[in-house]
Amino acid sequence: MTRRIRMIVQYDGTAYAGWQTQPNGLAVQERLEQELYKITGEAIRLHASGRTDSGVHARAQVAHFDTQSRIPGPKFAYALNCGLPPDIRVAFSQEAPADFHARFQVVRKHYRYALWQSPHGNPFLRDTALHIHHPLDRSLLEQAAAMVVGEHDFGAFKAVGITPKTTWRTVFESRWVQGECPGLLYYHVAGSGFLYNMVRILVGTLLEVGRGARQPEDMPALLEARDRRLAGPTAPPEGLCLMKVDY
Repeated sequence: MTRRIRMIVQYDGTAYAGWQTQPNGLAVQERLEQELYKITGEAIRLHASGRTDSGVHARAQVAHFDTQSRIPGPKFAYALNCGLPPDIRVAFSQEAPADFHARFQVVRKHYRYALWQSPHGNPFLRDTALHIHHPLDRSLLEQAAAMVVGEHDFGAFKAVGITPKTTWRTVFESRWVQGECPGLLYYHVAGSGFLYNMVRILVGTLLEVGRGARQPEDMPALLEARDRRLAGPTAPPEGLCLMKVDY
């Protein structure tokens, strides 16, 4: 009897070529499928809520797979964690309804981008936050972030060469939050879905606003123009983390 198993996967993406299995490096998906083969003897294919890029992290990536194994759903987490490297952990596993799909039933994704603002780098955050040497105007950051909330065409905030079916997305939340200690700042964004590199391009553009290189009022014009060349640079991957997926 085939069963569907749902998992919540956490990973530090520093050492991986992203979530999706690919020929140019080891991916998180590939590593998990290797362990699933060891414990089930089946060539299992994982399906996730979405891809994360090389160097991007996840606190709660959701994935599912089908198996004929008789291992109880909650035990998959324990069995997988015995063989996985310490930078990947299955935080939860459970049998799911046969029609559950980790990708197609997503209604909202939550991402966080971390900044470390200081003249000096932080060795403990070097792989999980972008180091910003110069000061940022928090008020300008917040004003600009608020302007992307709503349903918009985010064509200006997608990677060049990517042609999705539509570039319209709905952003439910876009705000900056002070971190646990001075110098640490988080950008929280939640949406119905995100284009390839969309969050990182948003961050790169917002940082230009924060340092005075452009104004908050430029954000609506960028959305209207739908021209990637007019938006800011793509922020590095290390600060980005998939925090939560809603169904």
